[in-house]
Amino acid sequence: MEEELIKKRGRKTKNQTKEVNLNQEQTKFFVDLTHEKERLSLIFDLLIKCNEKDYGRPILFKDLCLYAVNKLTEKDIDKIQEQSLTEMEKVQRAFHEHKKKTGQDLSFGEFLTKKLGIN
Repeated sequence: MEEELIKKRGRKTKNQTKEVNLNQEQTKFFVDLTHEKERLSLIFDLLIKCNEKDYGRPILFKDLCLYAVNKLTEKDIDKIQEQSLTEMEKVQRAFHEHKKKTGQDLSFGEFLTKKLGIN
């Protein structure tokens, strides 16, 4: 018998990490660019440029995505991961790296006071 994880409803605690569960059977993806006009314009410009040809089937957004995904490197993945961080998550990461590097048991407030040079 398979054991399932029971998820609690409601708000998460402050320091709880988010667990990502990917559905490996998913076959359709939706990209919402409603509030990203510049990126939407870039995609349409690329599609128009790709389809300025005399032969072959029309190039679709799917074709652009599949081609681009094959070109991603580890550096690109690192940049994407970095872009996903909020400002506060970047500060918390710096705090944990400082604690690990120095071995000091500072509180978050003490760390901020030290980094900002506040007496």
